[in-house]
Amino acid sequence: MIRTVVKSSISSSSSRVLRLFQPNNSLLPSLCLTLPYPGYINRHYSSSASSEKFDSIISGKVISHLRAITHKRDTLHDTMQEEIAAGAHDKLKDLSKEMHELSAVADAWSLVESKRKEVNELEQMEKECEDTEILASIKSEKQNLLNELPSLERDVMLSLIPKDAYDVGNAIIEVRAGTGGGEAQLFAKEMFEVYRSFAEAKRWKFEQMTAQSTESGGYRECSAMIKGSGVFGRMKHESGVHRVQRVPDTETMGRVHTSTITVAILPEVQEVDVNINQKDLRIDVYRSSGAGGQHVNTTDSAVRITHIPSGIVVTMQEERSQIRNREKAMTILRSRLFNQQQTKLNQERSAARAEQVGSGTRSERIRTYNYPQNRITDHRVNVTSNSLDNILSSGEDFSDFIEDIIVHFEARDLENLSKTFQ
Repeated sequence: MIRTVVKSSISSSSSRVLRLFQPNNSLLPSLCLTLPYPGYINRHYSSSASSEKFDSIISGKVISHLRAITHKRDTLHDTMQEEIAAGAHDKLKDLSKEMHELSAVADAWSLVESKRKEVNELEQMEKECEDTEILASIKSEKQNLLNELPSLERDVMLSLIPKDAYDVGNAIIEVRAGTGGGEAQLFAKEMFEVYRSFAEAKRWKFEQMTAQSTESGGYRECSAMIKGSGVFGRMKHESGVHRVQRVPDTETMGRVHTSTITVAILPEVQEVDVNINQKDLRIDVYRSSGAGGQHVNTTDSAVRITHIPSGIVVTMQEERSQIRNREKAMTILRSRLFNQQQTKLNQERSAARAEQVGSGTRSERIRTYNYPQNRITDHRVNVTSNSLDNILSSGEDFSDFIEDIIVHFEARDLENLSKTFQ
């Protein structure tokens, strides 16, 4: 399928229009599927020359599916009322969860149906109206609804895409230097700070967990817990190998060096999500090392936890308390084990949902940061910006770039969804 992305400026420089052309999709028959997200203006242009023409992206098969979901939601509501009346409160937790999932789809579809009904009523009034002033008002109101419907219909389609239960929760970010020695270590530290600014721009809480400094002034590896609503869902696509091309400060010949870092985004998981047998753990305590201070090398506060079956090792020495270091290390261990288990279960899934970050070699990469050309490119969805300096220096600009990428992944999910209804 041929896809072309066009961004065009309108009255405000911060407002952009993103259009995804999909000419051969039976589920998405219009020439333009609007992809709305924060900071972008949502418009729809149909294949008709008339601005009043609206081409629905929801096919008849999808409508049948939506009506079935709505019926199931209504039936489940009645079942819940019966369980409440019978005093069977133990069953309500699972029923409430299913009710919430069904309602998200049914409510989105109900809103679209109500807007469609309003359009039909206005069209009938338009045919019967003879007053010029009232007719103009009717046409204006109808056009507003037609402009609103594409975004609402897309919300319906997105609600049908299976959700990751951890999308709404917190995330752990791990950044490691890959190929490139000191330059990779420097870039690992720089990107760690970029993600910190990104979290601050999103009003998330960024809690640094580890940071292994090197003689180059960078980080060998570092990690943080990012807390907020929907953190994992917005950041999970950052997992992978990030390649940087630039001239190091120590380079006297002006040659461009290529280095890599790996970024892993892990969901925060609770003890109930991962079963860890304490007998499978080897816990070592030792004196922390660092730049100095009264608490360094004076107590055995540092912790190293080894999960023997998987070979995963987590070290933690950021806190002065051994108990706190152990708690943080267990948090990271649970997330790594969960990620490992999910990766094994998802090996047959598409690459879009793969969670491994690769080996960190130069040939593997999801994104390239080219400093000489001031260009940043995400290779998975072919999103490119020639404002690398602004993106890395501003949490808001980096957030916009991430949203660009998320929109393309959502478009890919919609394309895959459409195939299930063909």
